Amino acid sequence: MNLALFDLDHTLIPLDSDYRWTQFFIERCPADEQAALHAMNDKLMADYHAGRLDPNESLAFLIGLLARKPREVLDAWHGEYMQAVILPAIKPQARALVEQHRAAGDRLALVTATNSFVTAPIARAFGFEVLIATEPELAYERGFTGRWVGTPSFKEGKITRVQQWLAQEGLALEHFARSHFYSDSINDVPLLERVTDPVATNPSPALEAVARERGWTIVRLFDDQEIH
Repeated sequence: MNLALFDLDHTLIPLDSDYRWTQFFIERCPADEQAALHAMNDKLMADYHAGRLDPNESLAFLIGLLARKPREVLDAWHGEYMQAVILPAIKPQARALVEQHRAAGDRLALVTATNSFVTAPIARAFGFEVLIATEPELAYERGFTGRWVGTPSFKEGKITRVQQWLAQEGLALEHFARSHFYSDSINDVPLLERVTDPVATNPSPALEAVARERGWTIVRLFDDQEIH
């Protein structure tokens, strides 16, 4: 059995699920708050793409928004978000890539920095049984607290979280003859360096430069081009 790990945003879907969910959420906030919230969302996205994102600042904002509404409201909004934003964005070639590894009998996991409230329904849409995501703290009597628990699944944190998951299964990365990780982001270089088959998928310019220097496979999933 081999291992296949997948990033989500701009890797399996051609958008950022966290950014787009936050936009969706903000549009349902009071009008006098929206400009400042959109500005913060845009700043965090720019920081992420520049490789300078402060995860504590990002999570305090993004997960903090979840604490503003009861869970039943968030769940209803997320259902609308899936129908309006996510499901139309899931392309056949992305599903085919996942299914290729599933058909080969590989162990699969979706590994994303975006929190599990946003990404769990997306993982289910792709048929993933394992989701490794940043975990928002949940107080069952009143919804989310605005805090997070455990190690955020970001940069080196993705290695930690993958290792924790495998250890629970009595496994380690080294137990797999081949391990794949598909990602678009320069932020994922730490985990890309740990697998046997790193695949720069729809890569950002920064990641493409690294991939070309190191001879990694480059896949352009959404324009039907592949460069090796």
